[in-house]
Amino acid sequence: MRDGNGALPTSGVRRRSLLAAATALPAAALLPGCSSGGRRRSADGRITLRFQSLAWQRDSVKATTHLVAEWNRRHPKVQVRYVQGSWTTVHDQLLTSFEGGEAPDIIHDASDDLADFAYGGDLADLTPLLPQRLRQDIPEQSWQTGTFNGRIHGVPFLQEPRVLLANRGLLRRSGVRIPTPEHPWTWPEFQDAAQRLTRGAEHGVAWPLKEPVSATLNLALSTGGQVFHRHPDGTVEARFDAVDQVVPRLIHDQVNVDRSASRTTLGMGGSDTLPGFFAGRYAMVPLGFSYRQQLVQQAPEGFDWTVLPAPRGTGLDQGVSPQTLSIAEDCPYKEEAMAFIDFLLRPPNMVRLALGDWMLPTGQEALADPALRVARHDWATGTALAGSLRSAPAQSVRGYPEWKDKVATPGLQEYYSGAIDLDTLRKRLVRDGNLVLARYQR
Repeated sequence: MRDGNGALPTSGVRRRSLLAAATALPAAALLPGCSSGGRRRSADGRITLRFQSLAWQRDSVKATTHLVAEWNRRHPKVQVRYVQGSWTTVHDQLLTSFEGGEAPDIIHDASDDLADFAYGGDLADLTPLLPQRLRQDIPEQSWQTGTFNGRIHGVPFLQEPRVLLANRGLLRRSGVRIPTPEHPWTWPEFQDAAQRLTRGAEHGVAWPLKEPVSATLNLALSTGGQVFHRHPDGTVEARFDAVDQVVPRLIHDQVNVDRSASRTTLGMGGSDTLPGFFAGRYAMVPLGFSYRQQLVQQAPEGFDWTVLPAPRGTGLDQGVSPQTLSIAEDCPYKEEAMAFIDFLLRPPNMVRLALGDWMLPTGQEALADPALRVARHDWATGTALAGSLRSAPAQSVRGYPEWKDKVATPGLQEYYSGAIDLDTLRKRLVRDGNLVLARYQR
């Protein structure tokens, strides 16, 4: 689970959870990736593969390590060595390990981090290796998230919709219609509901937008927004058309015009907003579905919360960047590595991983499991939204990280705070943004 803004877990609570989970592992499992000797074939023919996992929550680490141990018991000739990675450092760590020829054999990452590694030849083409069962179980819309130039470089397995975590008591007292996955709010209805909820709270909604780009682009998919447009020659152009502007304009107006959204939370991560949410200062917080775990663990006794679907535009679609499993191109035992991935993602195992991370599995058989369809903790609301999840607009764009960090993040932060207007934002995203993208397309 990454931050609900698409950011990495950085709060003190999450760091402590990661460290606590990590200390529960055997010391050998926590060693960083070593040289290629860590995956050589032994004298008796045994193969050892290194699997770098980014699981960090206690339940997620437990589920993953137990599955690795189960595989090792069943496959004495192909052993998997668990290596603990970190979401906060994975990109730079992989860059270094690929350059040094010391990359893990099996790599846990997120689909929006794969483009440069896929285009750079660091990740194996999994297309000819995928078992038919796995290929058919995961829908095509999910496979697109791990596909680059027509080749699959990552197996998507866990994902989460962005939802509205809401104070049920404030909702009832406001008299607003309660949206459902079958009948969600439209964006204008959401704006009206936030205004009405502001009468019972300091603000109807708190947007935690310390990392604003992922949230903005993924939610804009519901109004037809794309931002990135690929030409027949493969080059990509950034645009900021009317359909791309609907969601950003609404957030801007909630903060600066009708004051139904908190200004102070614009610089916060998702976890930072929860104390104010529990205190009744904000009626709703748009966050990733997995944040329910923090509500269960941290909400004061008697706090009544619920999960609402994100608003719809022309449709309910929203972009996601699922967690993925990949194989390093220089791994000498790709078929064995794929056999382990197939084992890890068998439906019962995928359910265990999803429950551990409080996320949704991409596999259709796992998604249908009764454990993920219960009303408790609003699991059923999330599974009802799974069909609307699409590949994030920036998924396969080379140069996106630089575009995001140098152009889009400061531009959106200034626009949401009211420091610049929409036309200035458009010029930055398009004019300055395309100069950045052009360097990656020469």
